[in-house]
Amino acid sequence: MKAANSETLLRDSMRKDFPKLMLWLILLVTATFLVFTTKLLSSPHDSCDDQIFATGNLPVVRAANETTLPVQKPSESLQFVSSRAERQNQTGLEHIVFGIAASANFWGKRKEYIKLWWNPQLGMRGIVWLDRRVRAYKNETERLPPLRVSSDTSQFAYRNKRGHRSAIRISRIVSETLRSVEMGDVRWLVMGDDDTVFVAENLVRVLRKYDHNQYYYIGSSSESHLQNIHFSYAMAYGGGGFAISYPLAVALQKMQDRCIQRYPGLYGSDDRMQACMAELGVPLTKELGFHQVSWDRFYFLPPFLLYDVFFSCCAVSFFTQGTMPHINWLIINFESYVTLTVYSWWMEIQYDVHGDLFGLLAAHPVTPLVSLHHLDVVEPIFPNVTRIQALQRLRMPMQLDSAALMQQSICYDKTNSWTISVSWGFAVQVFRGVLSPREIEMPSRTFLNWYKRADYTAYAFNTRPVMRNPCQKPFVFYLSRARLESSTDQTVSIYTQHHAPQPECKWNMTDPNGIDRVEVHKKPDPHLWDRSPRRNCCRVLRLAKKSLVIDVGVCREGEITEV
Repeated sequence: MKAANSETLLRDSMRKDFPKLMLWLILLVTATFLVFTTKLLSSPHDSCDDQIFATGNLPVVRAANETTLPVQKPSESLQFVSSRAERQNQTGLEHIVFGIAASANFWGKRKEYIKLWWNPQLGMRGIVWLDRRVRAYKNETERLPPLRVSSDTSQFAYRNKRGHRSAIRISRIVSETLRSVEMGDVRWLVMGDDDTVFVAENLVRVLRKYDHNQYYYIGSSSESHLQNIHFSYAMAYGGGGFAISYPLAVALQKMQDRCIQRYPGLYGSDDRMQACMAELGVPLTKELGFHQVSWDRFYFLPPFLLYDVFFSCCAVSFFTQGTMPHINWLIINFESYVTLTVYSWWMEIQYDVHGDLFGLLAAHPVTPLVSLHHLDVVEPIFPNVTRIQALQRLRMPMQLDSAALMQQSICYDKTNSWTISVSWGFAVQVFRGVLSPREIEMPSRTFLNWYKRADYTAYAFNTRPVMRNPCQKPFVFYLSRARLESSTDQTVSIYTQHHAPQPECKWNMTDPNGIDRVEVHKKPDPHLWDRSPRRNCCRVLRLAKKSLVIDVGVCREGEITEV
């Protein structure tokens, strides 16, 4: 009873004292404000820089006895020296060393991918690391990096029943490259596979953002949510490529062999690399332009599943493009699938998507395209050509404006009520009707997941279904050629229509099927990624004689994508 009375008295006392406390707090804050304001007004202003407050055309009032000193601007020569020194200090290809993991079994085919991007005349350095010796041809010495055989790894334990111990060999490529190449003026070591295609200029643009004197582990996780859960979202996938700053590579080399011994149960080379990075305390710095293009893995692919995989590819091609794959594509892919199926009897194979990468590449994220990987098990990115021929065609826009390669722009033809999506250097899509940028910037699911139980929720990014309304099936125009107009200093890229059967549409509007080609004008913009990320804008210039002419470039003041 006494305790209850005590609590009641305490509450009554607090109710009486609370207004007094609040009053004293208000008086204290007010007094502090008055003292501070008085001191600020009475203090001299001679030490202040009037230029801080002088903006626009507002006059600066000065005392009568105050002398005005002229503002000294840096001379043009000093500015030139400063900019030249800055350029000399920038990271270039000569500061990067590539370590490429390769297999002798696939070297004869996959070396063609390396030839597409390797150019020692630009200062490229690197080594291809193989599991055994292969035949080298003299006419290929300038088109490929030097070939080396990895050192023996039999002293390292490997206990993962689903993997292969070659993962240990591949994980040690960073250390072996560091010991084998003259490291004068090296800033970055970049790892990739023999079927990785790098856009070298964009790789340099990405690495320039970071201080190479610090510890950096740069790459991207998988596009598969399931795979990232199984391995780690903090792991860079080596097939898409990853970069390690030179100081970090030195630190890694000193401890990597001991680190590898501590993780005999891990599956591959990438998770071993990430485990060592975790011991060094270095997180993954993510750059979305490194494309693993990987969704899931099959631990076993028996021959009876080949039928299902092979014909599901045909189904994807039919429902997304309106045609069955070309017979040459069927033969080439049948050979690839047979090879991979036989190989998977004794070794786990990592598969990417099967089907068509069009949806991904036509809606590339707003980031430089740095690499593509695992192109052996998807359709060629351009129709009716081989994979190598398709990538060779991509080199045309890459040489003209690599920064803008596959960057998406969205605009509208208001007269015809069309939505237009330009993936510069790759393809143009024309849709009937008005679709929002929010919808068009999402990749359409023209691809299938290898993991049978997985649907679109298994991807680590948003996707949209292929248009089911027959009137909204896009008309697709693929790049055919590109050039630079010296008189206007603009690139002109031509995209021709991929003629596929179109379903009947009863909408009362102009049919885009009457367009034979799309002509895109764009000024090269090598400093695109020096600015904050933003999609370029596109504008419909004219539609005449079965040709649609579009201008693509930096968005003007106040320009947005709207109807």
